[in-house]
Amino acid sequence: MSEGRPIEDDETIGDLVGRLVEDGRDYAKAEFNLYRAIVEYRALRARRAVVMLAIGWFLLIAAMSALTIGAMIALSLKIGPLLAGLAVFVPLALAGYALAHYGWAGMRGLGRDAPEAAAIERGSRLQ
Repeated sequence: MSEGRPIEDDETIGDLVGRLVEDGRDYAKAEFNLYRAIVEYRALRARRAVVMLAIGWFLLIAAMSALTIGAMIALSLKIGPLLAGLAVFVPLALAGYALAHYGWAGMRGLGRDAPEAAAIERGSRLQ
């Protein structure tokens, strides 16, 4: 029942059904607006997080570059520039390849796996 309008004795069933439909429509609009506000809030938080993540990632790459250049300069004084380049390149390349391979395998694993497919199949049979 609508709180703003009390039921009157002379209202017909059609009037009551019309009010019920109108109240349902108002409720659905309020629910939609609530969910839209939640999505907008979460999108704002996600946007901020992505910006901070990108800035942090850039600073980490800059720090790693500085460390790599410093290691190459220090090693080049001891073993020469070519060997210093190789001494720094090989471990970094191997670590980068291993991490990229691990990450790519994780991305491929995001697809539908057997338990998820079974749950979706069970859900579709219930409908």
